[in-house]
Amino acid sequence: MKKNFFKFLLGAAILLSSGSVFAQKAQSLFNGKNLNGWKIYGTEKWYVEKGELICESGPDKEYGYLGTDNQYKDFELTLQFKQDADGNSGVFFHSSIEGTKIAGWQAEVAPPGLHTGGIYESYGRGWLIQPEKEKEQYLKMGEWNTMKIRVQGDQVTTWLNGHEMITLKDDKIGSVSGQIALQIHSGGGIKVRWKNIKLTPLKS
Repeated sequence: MKKNFFKFLLGAAILLSSGSVFAQKAQSLFNGKNLNGWKIYGTEKWYVEKGELICESGPDKEYGYLGTDNQYKDFELTLQFKQDADGNSGVFFHSSIEGTKIAGWQAEVAPPGLHTGGIYESYGRGWLIQPEKEKEQYLKMGEWNTMKIRVQGDQVTTWLNGHEMITLKDDKIGSVSGQIALQIHSGGGIKVRWKNIKLTPLKS
């Protein structure tokens, strides 16, 4: 009995120590006060109001991005968004931005029926995966939504309001790191609110 007990303790210690290797402490990417740690790309509007980060179409009605100063490879990112207007936006990862041209992968944020949680590769292969049609119901237009994006090695998984939307394995995604960026889509009339943007680094 005593021998089995010590085996149990040893196993628990190994499990706890291995868990600490793979996941580190969560860090907040948005301080709720200003855009410190981020850079604006383009002429569209990015500002902070009552602790929320707001993106809004400007007079040019073009694409706009807000990218992190730092780059990230393996991580779990959680954030909340609320679509006040059209709501066509997205969360980019492993991306690089020059002007308003972005290379990378986007976890889609869009109006109902337009594949929120799917993965789109800009200036590349286009749509890589879209959520199954019945999962479109999980988006709450005009309300706060919680999105989680897990990127580790070649695998990406997204969740929307606690529901898994997609899982994708892609060698190209796993071969690079890059900025995280929020998007304003072109066309005008877009306004999206963001808050509680937190990232936990992971190790492969």
